Amino acid sequence: MSPKKVTSQMVADRAGVSRTTVSFVLNHIEGVQITEETRQRVLKAAHDLGYVPNASAQALVGQRTKIIGLVLTRSPGHIASDTFLNQILYGLIEVTQRHQMRLLLEVVEDLDHRDTYLELVWSKRIDGIILSGPRFDDEALRALDEDGFPTVLLGQLPGSSFYSVDVDNIAAAEKAVAHLVQLGHRRIACITHAQPQYSTTGQRLEGYRRALEAGGIPYEDRLVRYGDFTLESGYQQMKDLLASGETFDAAFVASDVVAIGALGALREAGLSVPRDVALVGFDDVPMARYVEPPLTTVRLPAIELARKACEMLIPMIDGQMPQQNQVILDTELVVRQSSGA
Repeated sequence: MSPKKVTSQMVADRAGVSRTTVSFVLNHIEGVQITEETRQRVLKAAHDLGYVPNASAQALVGQRTKIIGLVLTRSPGHIASDTFLNQILYGLIEVTQRHQMRLLLEVVEDLDHRDTYLELVWSKRIDGIILSGPRFDDEALRALDEDGFPTVLLGQLPGSSFYSVDVDNIAAAEKAVAHLVQLGHRRIACITHAQPQYSTTGQRLEGYRRALEAGGIPYEDRLVRYGDFTLESGYQQMKDLLASGETFDAAFVASDVVAIGALGALREAGLSVPRDVALVGFDDVPMARYVEPPLTTVRLPAIELARKACEMLIPMIDGQMPQQNQVILDTELVVRQSSGA
């Protein structure tokens, strides 16, 4: 039998570092934040194991692929109903074409695979990453944070040093719920746009809490449900709220897509929006103004978010770090018929 091939993962395990670090050290990538002690530990582990780097990967060193990777940390099923994504793609393509670059879309569903982003860097041959929807449980992303690969987040990941472009999700959600409070509603339910591991989920939920508190309304866990990006999740979570027996006269749904699903469940139950339940969404996707009734929502500048992220990343690829670590864009409350205003 031939001896087992030594892989970069084996070197990483022996040196106690990420596979990304091994690649950067062995390929002599400059400009990344790796201590000399770590560098020497990787070199010794590679020597002891007799590791021979892949020739095709080495051939990429020092070259530019002119490709930017857009990473979406969600399932293909989520993306199928994500109309917000169309606007993100439009903004990114506009900038990449202007710079004569290309865009690679990668969907990452399994975050247990720590090599996900390393595979994007090498096998997919990209110069930088824009990641939409950062998650607290994404260990591979944190490895990129340590290694300094050009990365910009669409969203924020508290505790990381990533460059990011976002809106103030707390203030935007607070604005939406305050609108319902000002209309006289006291029992306001909430359906989030995503599960708790997404950083924006907690931020929008915090805005909901703050608006209730400012209006002298107690926060109640039993009026909160967690959506999952899709129409179906909004429909099911609203059905669950209605079946729970809890009374509410308004609902803040932290995604227009999820809100439209919730609207379907309210109609199915024979309830009128906004007469029986006032509804406010989040995002202002194109279909929001065409549903019946038209949806009151928070307008996110989706195309501009994408443009800013791409314009931030391209200089980073050439070693020019932006002056601002974080760019925050403005939102706007768009009042339509669903809130009853």
